Amino acid sequence: MNVEDSFDTDMAVGGKTDMRNRTGVVSFDNVGLRYGTDREVLSDVSFNLHPGSFYFLTGASGAGKTSLLKLLYLAQRPSRGVIRMFGTDLVTLPRARLPAFRRRLGVVFQDFRLVPHLSAYDNVALPLRVSGVREAELAKPVSDMLEWVGLDHRSHARPETLSGGEQQRVAIARAVIGRPDMLVADEPTGNVDPDMALKLLRLFEALNRLGTTVVVATHDVHLLKKVPDSLIMRLDRGRLSDPTGALRYPPRRSGMEDT
Repeated sequence: MNVEDSFDTDMAVGGKTDMRNRTGVVSFDNVGLRYGTDREVLSDVSFNLHPGSFYFLTGASGAGKTSLLKLLYLAQRPSRGVIRMFGTDLVTLPRARLPAFRRRLGVVFQDFRLVPHLSAYDNVALPLRVSGVREAELAKPVSDMLEWVGLDHRSHARPETLSGGEQQRVAIARAVIGRPDMLVADEPTGNVDPDMALKLLRLFEALNRLGTTVVVATHDVHLLKKVPDSLIMRLDRGRLSDPTGALRYPPRRSGMEDT
């Protein structure tokens, strides 16, 4: 099965248009984040995510990757600075409007967050159902997506009966099936073998070719070499390693080596 066939172009959540025709997706301007009275976990972070691009967010454990992703998928507001998404200032956005923005995002959480009483099939179908897709139109795209992540034989299984790697693949299928405007994935290959990790990256690339902006957080430097047209943001103790927020190509494109 061709990976692009896993996405039904008529199933896009929110009547998707090609993100490459938009002027911008997300911008951070001198953003800081602290939890309570603790020190800042993110400091003076500034960057722009361009429409239809593929980004890796990398850095050592504790660098702030998950905290930055929480800002991207609207689970957290910054302590200072300005975040704009789809042209709207999120810092001043009324909380009542947040759900509408979240529906434009696909998120792969590090802890999966599957709905425990739903089967793998129903978890994957959830974004389409929420967006109003009719039941008669769900079967093929959901089945195709489960086949692509290698879980068509586990479609009726509930999360508690799935392994960690299987739960991760269900979470990924759920995040991408609606062709979101932006995909945010936190260590999406952390519980799968190298062959499946590469297959999942191909799925993200296919989604990206359809116009979705993709942001993948990973500590695995080997993944950075697998998507040749991707860009890299490196976090170091809560700060971008390049203070201008410049994005760099993977090592095989630039000659840089990771240690």
